[in-house]
Amino acid sequence: MNFGSFTNRTRQMVAGCLVCLAFAAPARADALLDEAVSFNGAILHLQTDVPGLILGAVRGGEVAVAGFGETERGNGIAPDGDTVLRLGSITKVFAGEMLAHAVTRGEVGFTDPVAPLLPGRLGQAAGGHPPIRLIDLVTHAGGLPREVPRKDSPPEDPFATITYDAFADWLEDNPLQFAAGTSIAYSNVGFDLLSAALSNAGGASYADLLAERITGQVGMDDTEFDVTPAMKGRLMSGHAPTGEPLPDVPTGKVITGSGGLRSTANDLLKWMQWHLDSAPEGAEVRFLDHAVYVQRDGMETVLSMDESGRMDAMGLGWVAMNATAEHPFILQKAGALQGQMSYIAFAPEHGTAVFVSINQFDFAAAYAMTDLANGLLADLSGY
Repeated sequence: MNFGSFTNRTRQMVAGCLVCLAFAAPARADALLDEAVSFNGAILHLQTDVPGLILGAVRGGEVAVAGFGETERGNGIAPDGDTVLRLGSITKVFAGEMLAHAVTRGEVGFTDPVAPLLPGRLGQAAGGHPPIRLIDLVTHAGGLPREVPRKDSPPEDPFATITYDAFADWLEDNPLQFAAGTSIAYSNVGFDLLSAALSNAGGASYADLLAERITGQVGMDDTEFDVTPAMKGRLMSGHAPTGEPLPDVPTGKVITGSGGLRSTANDLLKWMQWHLDSAPEGAEVRFLDHAVYVQRDGMETVLSMDESGRMDAMGLGWVAMNATAEHPFILQKAGALQGQMSYIAFAPEHGTAVFVSINQFDFAAAYAMTDLANGLLADLSGY
């Protein structure tokens, strides 16, 4: 979003509203970055009227975060950089980085088949198909469905019936939707198989490996699958499309690769700073994680990949958007779960990143959110 597209009257309206919006932007050396985040966040909150919104950005190592509205409609609590969010499918790009870590350690190779890395019946069921490689899973090219049929779950634990047995049932009873590596179709199942395989290859639980290799290294103390005692009291409440708050529910034990993580804007911007760093520590993992592996050109079919901007290629969970006259090369990922919708994107060649989250299932608002984030990222990158 370009400041020049707004009239002076709009600027005055936004400036006036900032005194009544729940706004919190920490002081930083880069005042222009603070202004860009606060102004764009105010516009988006006014435009969407969602209960709460958080916008953050990184440029040149500096960070700005702003929160607007309420963590739950009517509670009077303003969101900020320490508000705990559900990331939904942004969890997938953590799984992609976990694959990069496993490859650098020699635990797996990108083209290794997944079946031998899966436990028991699940591995046997996967082995009944032509090989599905790890790189196929992480690029949504494995021929697997978005979800598999499962039993109804209790409302208080809606992810309880997402199980490895349910995955095995589908694999035993159905052919792949396409030959692995020939098309791209969004699959939560594929990323949960990936996290299971990486756990087996790493010799520890996936959550422990994630803490050891990513969150612990970056100091992401509020990035977990479960609510810790320190997180209580800082949770963002999701809201249904009709506006009522949704209860906080457990993640479950299986959706560790596809959508289970919780985090904060401050943690995610620390992670973005790591991605944009040029330090030798982690350089090999960054190199692998910022590469693209599957080009859209040549795929027979591409489904459900363009909601946040046209996918030109796939990285390790990252949707890659080629540079144009309007924006730089971007790696991005969106996520939604339990009434919360978020988006993260960065331009590795320009040292810039943006994260934004809203706390209502509102797809018009989500499209506006990603459009604004992509526009802000372009502005911060000098486009």
